[in-house]
Amino acid sequence: MFLFWEPLRWEFAATFTVVCVFAAGPLKRCEAFYYTKNQRLAELFGYHQSMFSYRHAFHAGNHADVLKHITLLATLRHLMQKEAGITLIDTHAGAGLYRLDGDYSQKGAEAEDGLFKLLSALEKVQDMPEPIQDYLEQIASFNPNGQAKVYPGSPFLMHKLMRHESRDRLRLFELHPTDSKSLASNIAQLDAGRTITVSREDGFEALKKLLPPPASATGSKRAMVLIDPSYEIKSDYAKVANVIQEYLKRFSTGTYLVWYPIIPRPEAHDLPRRLRTLSNQAQKPWLNATLAIGRGPNDVGGLVASGMFVINPPFTLKDQIRKALDVVGPALARGTGKSWQVESS
Repeated sequence: MFLFWEPLRWEFAATFTVVCVFAAGPLKRCEAFYYTKNQRLAELFGYHQSMFSYRHAFHAGNHADVLKHITLLATLRHLMQKEAGITLIDTHAGAGLYRLDGDYSQKGAEAEDGLFKLLSALEKVQDMPEPIQDYLEQIASFNPNGQAKVYPGSPFLMHKLMRHESRDRLRLFELHPTDSKSLASNIAQLDAGRTITVSREDGFEALKKLLPPPASATGSKRAMVLIDPSYEIKSDYAKVANVIQEYLKRFSTGTYLVWYPIIPRPEAHDLPRRLRTLSNQAQKPWLNATLAIGRGPNDVGGLVASGMFVINPPFTLKDQIRKALDVVGPALARGTGKSWQVESS
């Protein structure tokens, strides 16, 4: 087993406090780079209120990560059963690794209602579903001391499952300057060579040069795309739908995973509906898994629900995610409004 903790030096983002720094050009040029805690400014320039920040370090290990990464790993495990190589793409990769005891994570303590709460609840679970066990084993591999202090983001979870003999490839994109630098530094220490590339680019635009993917050694073209923007900007919802519409035409056999927040906002409500419509029009199967942990009596804000929409999902995924949510849902539930379900075509 390959463990990477000591003596490698991973870069984690430092404490970050800004209002909103505007780059040259239109005001919204800052949208992908900076986080504002001023709600009025956020509303004026198209940001969500303070429930979101572009940098994933604020949210590492939360309930949305639990849903997203369990779904990601279960999907990858099935795709890796075929010998042919696969191109893996993460359009919004973040920094890749996060300290759960760092300033960012401690600020919102979101892992307390996600990973840590799940770990506590699972002490009483005897028959653990395979997707949950896989998820926890992957996290444990980054924490050989037995304490969950490091949380692996999607890039590192995907890397752990890549196969050298099949010549799998991982393409990572991150536009935020600090996170992109941290991601590049962390990935460089894997000594993965050309199998992994990191680019400071708009992941939506970058797909144009990657899909359809190059043929594998067996001649087949295979790709899995994870689309996980912050949705801090309202236009992200439309961008996601437009990207899916375009690439279901350009590369209809790819597997597409889209994470989205569930919030009282028209764009958020419409996104899974639009994705269902696009999938049905392309005659492609889909799966939609949602998890709402509910809102406690003292909870005055923050994201409490999210979903994972998968186009061309493995036929095994529906049953696996249902079993996983039957454990994860009750484990993370609190207060009112809790629910979890899996729908499919």
